[in-house]
Amino acid sequence: MFRRTYLALTAAALMTGPAFAGSTDMKKDIVDTAVEAGSFATLVAAVQAAGLVETLKGDGPFTVFAPTDEAFAALPAGTVEDLLKPENKDKLTAILTYHVVPGKVMSGDLSNNMMAATVQGGEVTIMTEGGVTVDGANVVQPDIETSNGVIHVIDGVIMPK
Repeated sequence: MFRRTYLALTAAALMTGPAFAGSTDMKKDIVDTAVEAGSFATLVAAVQAAGLVETLKGDGPFTVFAPTDEAFAALPAGTVEDLLKPENKDKLTAILTYHVVPGKVMSGDLSNNMMAATVQGGEVTIMTEGGVTVDGANVVQPDIETSNGVIHVIDGVIMPK
């Protein structure tokens, strides 16, 4: 299940870019949606390095809070490169699966100060006052539906506590 969660998170991140605005193609899964969007190259690379592609292409449903390439670029210099090293696969998987919640959670299902269990095992805090945030990252594009879940694009990479 951990692997499945990680893949869902990665796929969601890949599918939540500007290319998805108004997208209604329900035939593509989370991973294919993210790849097609073109603004989740880092997320896709991370999902591949963590071995989560197959999981995120699975039945689901998954809710992925997907960081954009810009969100990954905002991390301290060298962080992404370090996480992509084979010896850091477990840490990368933990971070990616922290971005995935089991089930299909649409923006209308969210409430202020809501706690959501992640595939990683921790919980994210969702706030809805003044815009939707997940552990402090802003949801910049909600409700990108896929064949196996939903992607919410976020402007930051959230880290397990």
